[in-house]
Amino acid sequence: MTNPKGYRRGTRYLFARRFRNKGVTKLSRYMSVYKRGDIVDIKGDGAIQKGMPHKFYHGKTGRVFNVTPHAVGVIVNKQLGNRIIPKKINVRIEHIKHSNCRLDFLKRVKRNEELKREAKEKGIKANTKRVVGCLFFCCLQYLKIKGL
Repeated sequence: MTNPKGYRRGTRYLFARRFRNKGVTKLSRYMSVYKRGDIVDIKGDGAIQKGMPHKFYHGKTGRVFNVTPHAVGVIVNKQLGNRIIPKKINVRIEHIKHSNCRLDFLKRVKRNEELKREAKEKGIKANTKRVVGCLFFCCLQYLKIKGL
């Protein structure tokens, strides 16, 4: 076949299991609890064909809108031309995992709340703005070069 048009065409390496990771899916994948509003990463597992998402959604992140005994409904944004369409897809739990995309944000919110609380006790205004990490080191290098 020179030009196949199948549903899983071009996925020879996309859905392939990695070296030393082949075989049965671990039970921890099934024991995860998903709730509405959770942010999940979609990654098709080649060992389980049932409930597998289309290759377009492989590697995408979405929000859970529906939970069933063996699958979840996920809203994923799909860019089509000049617009972004929220697509609702049903995916079995073997093909999703909880996303870590908001961990840094939640950590920053928690730290900012602590800074605000401490500043309120001292009676000053807290600076909650983010500072570029390398900016501080660049300034140090500049001062060393200038000899200040």
